Amino acid sequence: MGAALVEARGLTKRFDDRVAVDGIDFAVEPGEAFGFLGPNGAGKSSTMRMVGCVSPPTAGELSVFGLDARREGPAIRARLGVVPQEDNLDTELSVLDNLIIYGRYFGLPHRAIRTRATSLLEFMQLGDRASARVDPLSGGMKRRLTIARALINQPELLLLDEPTTGLDPQVRHLLWDRLYQLRRESGVSLILTTHYMDEAEQLCDRLVIMDDGRIVAEGSPAALIAQHAARDVVELRFAADADRLRAAGMLERAGRVEPAGDRLLIYTDAADLVLKLVHDEALTTTSVLSRRGSLEDVFLILTGRSLED
Repeated sequence: MGAALVEARGLTKRFDDRVAVDGIDFAVEPGEAFGFLGPNGAGKSSTMRMVGCVSPPTAGELSVFGLDARREGPAIRARLGVVPQEDNLDTELSVLDNLIIYGRYFGLPHRAIRTRATSLLEFMQLGDRASARVDPLSGGMKRRLTIARALINQPELLLLDEPTTGLDPQVRHLLWDRLYQLRRESGVSLILTTHYMDEAEQLCDRLVIMDDGRIVAEGSPAALIAQHAARDVVELRFAADADRLRAAGMLERAGRVEPAGDRLLIYTDAADLVLKLVHDEALTTTSVLSRRGSLEDVFLILTGRSLED
């Protein structure tokens, strides 16, 4: 294994007869924000649990910080920060005490824990809630507290499993800002799972797309879009199947045409040409949308279904 922060070769996880992770290879470099993108059941969380050394691999090799994940789990976990998919805070304690008690698990001096906890609460915009009990906090506040708690030991690598699922857009953008600032100021590396396209594009330097336990593509968000989709996408909706079939044949000269339910998606570097053909051929549409290519388009092309299925 090389000098990567995390490196996996042939990594496999089975649960009885079900293969959750099917022989994947990936590497995460120091300082990188690396993402696992895919739908529920793709194997993202199972992979994260192996990286976090709480679930042993069934087969393959996995190293974290250059240490063997099977044999040196405690040493690895001491250098990790983990944000699980579901918040697991002690709701009977205060916000501050959640951080202080968690810090004791790492054997940190009490004064250092309190100083770090106070600083982290300010960083996550929870300073005015330090003495409040956790139970009545909003979902967004609990999520921010969970992230603050994961940072109490000043980890070298932060694992975030679906960090913003179920949160409203304002809270999601706040968390993105905090994570971006955290990387800039501390240099901590991030590994995150998500099924949100915009989250992957905002946070990840590089990512893999997983489906059915396998990696189907890897690269930066921009590189994946350029390689597998196109600069522009024109979405056309039709009231009648006959109109859609006629349009599909006519528009093939302008780009790649993909059916998607009652829509046609035309992947092209010349959206204006597609729109002109729609007008010139008098194609009967119920709606026309022209937009930039996205990671969701990449997933649709590679797997034949959207991430929200």
